[in-house]
Parts: sequence; structure tokens; C-alpha cells
Amino acid sequence: MPKPIIAAQMYTVRDFCQTPADVIESVKKVAEIGYTALQSSAMKGVPEMGYQKFRNVCDGEGVTICATHISFDEMRDNPEKIIEEHQIMGCKYPGIGGAPAGTYDSEDNCIRFAKEASEVAAKLAESGLSFIYHNHSTEFARPAGSKRTILEIFFDESDPQLFNFELDTYWVAHGGGSPVAWINKCAGRCPVLHYKDFATTLQREPFYTEIGEGNLDWPGINEAAEKAGCVYAAVEQDTCPGDPFDSLEISYRNLVAMGLS
Repeated sequence: MPKPIIAAQMYTVRDFCQTPADVIESVKKVAEIGYTALQSSAMKGVPEMGYQKFRNVCDGEGVTICATHISFDEMRDNPEKIIEEHQIMGCKYPGIGGAPAGTYDSEDNCIRFAKEASEVAAKLAESGLSFIYHNHSTEFARPAGSKRTILEIFFDESDPQLFNFELDTYWVAHGGGSPVAWINKCAGRCPVLHYKDFATTLQREPFYTEIGEGNLDWPGINEAAEKAGCVYAAVEQDTCPGDPFDSLEISYRNLVAMGLS
């Protein structure tokens, strides 16, 4: 299996993607670091500039738009629009950053969402797109009366051919799970990963840090990602100690040193 391609999750630099001019400059900066792919998330300037121009800008910098984050409601209620936009961007993986409000309240609601999302994913698949679901630590809670975590319910009750995952290494660890074990579990169903490192203060407070600068098992994660067939490793850091582009560069350089590109 090939190693996953390093991508920049643009949520990391969201404050620098507010206008079309910001987007152009930010895409240029991540390309100069060495990234050849990005995930479009919280880039407010993109709809204003238009998806074709965004694609043109990325193409001009040699950067693939590998994934997005959009609302599930929009994906469910207007799939034709979502398909058209992603085809314009050349993006195969439309993603959501969590389930709609109320989903996590009961096991029945979780099962209902898993099945509904599978139906939505089927519509996207007809046009060559693959639905991905991004987790936080909330999905490691168990709804009242359930013996399964929310993420386990989604895994068990969704269509394995259609409902894919975008596991976030930080949030898996934050929820008490093993990133390596979950990547292994989702083999063949996790085309995009969020690579995010996990560290802690002396006061036992977790915080985000650059890849390779925290405590996660990156040799194990990288090996599992390769074996699981993950296509993209999208580097994300929700908060950074300084310039977020500097953090993206540190993460990129550390991953290259680990053998990714």
C-alpha cells in the first residue's frame, strides 16, 4: 500500500482565509511549505471567489483539493449542489464534522443517523464521491443505556461500502481510544485522516501541538494508515502557539522525516 499523502487542513489557517485574496495567499503559502493537497474547511473566502476560481488557484500551485467539511443538512437536502461543487473542485471526499444536533442523545438516534447518512452517501457515490465522517471525542461517549460508543454504533450500523470515516487522531486519543486501533478497525473505510498531535501540561490539561512534537505514536499511526489504505493525512492544529503557517511547516517537515510526502 502507498503511504498517505500529506495534506493541509485549512481550518488550521482559517483566520487567513476570510476573503478571496486571503485564500489565494494562503494556498500559495501551504504550497511553498511543500503541501500538494489541502482540505477546504472554514475557508470563508471560497464561496465568494467561486469554486472554479478556487480550483484554478489550487491547480496553479500544484495543490489538490482532497476533502471538504460541510453541513450534513446541506448534503442531505441538496445533494445535486454538493455534487456539482465537488466536481468543479475535483474533490472526491465531501465530509461532515459531526452529526446533526440530537443525534447523540440515544442509541436509536445514532442508528437512524447511520442509516440516513448511508443513504445520502449512496447518492454521492453515484457521481463518484465518497462520504466521510469526522469524529471528535464526543463519539466515544455511550448514549444512555447503550453498551456501545457512538462511534461504534456508526461503524456497526452504517453501510460499510458507503459510510466512510475521517478519523481525527487527537480526538480519538482525547476520547480514550487508540488511534492505531481505530485506524486498523476502519481499514478500507478511512480514506482521509486528520493528523493532529496530543500533548499535556503539568496540570494534566491536553493541548494541540505540531505533529511529532506531542505524545501520539506516529510510527504506529503511519504504519496503520498505510496498511488501512488511507489516501490523505490532513494535518490540522486547532490552535497554534504562534503563526499557524509555522506550525503547518513544522508538522510537514516532521512527517517528511518520518517518510511521508
